[in-house]
Parts: sequence; C-alpha cells; structure tokens
Amino acid sequence: MRLTTKGRFAVTAMIDLALRCSEGPVTLAGISERQKISLSYLEQLFGKLRRYGLVDSVRGPGGGYCLARPTSQMTVTDIIRAVDEPLDATQCGGRENCHDDERCMTHELWTTLNEKMFEYLSSVTLNELVDQQLQRQGGNVSVLHDARRRVGSRPRAKVMSLSS
Repeated sequence: MRLTTKGRFAVTAMIDLALRCSEGPVTLAGISERQKISLSYLEQLFGKLRRYGLVDSVRGPGGGYCLARPTSQMTVTDIIRAVDEPLDATQCGGRENCHDDERCMTHELWTTLNEKMFEYLSSVTLNELVDQQLQRQGGNVSVLHDARRRVGSRPRAKVMSLSS
C-alpha cells in the first residue's frame, strides 16, 4: 500500500491554503515556494480540487485560491479522492484476482486494512490538521501581505481556528 506524492502534496497544499486563506486568495506560487512543490504540479492538483468543489479560484490581480467550504467539513479522504489518489492495499485493486486469477490468501487482510485506512482518513478533518500546525507554530503563521489588497489595514499576528 502506498500513498503517492499526489495525495501527500494535495493534503500539504490544502493545509497551507487553509492557514492563509483568511487574508484573501492564496497564490499557488506562494504555496509552491513555502512547501517546495512544483508550481505546475500544484496547478494540476488545484484544477482537480476545484472541480471536486474543495477550492474556488479568484482571477486577476490579487487572485489565487480560497477554500470552497469550511475546514471542518473537509476530510483527508475528500482531498485524496479529489486528486484521484487510490487508497488500496490489495494487489488486485479489489478484483480478487491477485494470485493466478484467484483470490490470494491475504486478500481479506489487505481489504480490512483498506477499510481501516479509509475510516481513519475520513475521520480527520482539514480543520484538525490546521489546528495541529497552529499549535506546533505557537499560533503564528507567516503571511505575506499584498499591499495592493489591504491598504490601510494591519496584518494580524495570529490566525484563528478556521472552523465554521
């Protein structure tokens, strides 16, 4: 069983976005720089995340991406599914033809692992992951402020929990 970089990067990018979206749209270039993920790869991932309804895009100067729904209503499973990441520990993809077109002796083991993995990842919300990062960082998140967008306002030092 393997979770590829596609799923890992999508979850990481969504945490980054959630940490910063209260300040307005977040650019993929910013996420790319902070998380060391290729910009072109992020563009592909965010296209899928947008089509799945997890993010919204804002065009034009000061544009970027925002969350499409509250972090408390997004699970890790939602993010992984959105980027077409398979979560399957079986060799056969659940077709039960893993051993010479027959079911292998460990098929039930891997099927049960799939169920447990899905159950766990479905129980973890984006909000929980954001809260973990805020606790690790003492509640502070570095946010680059675009002076064009927020003239006359003061940047906040802390980002509050993003629950709705």
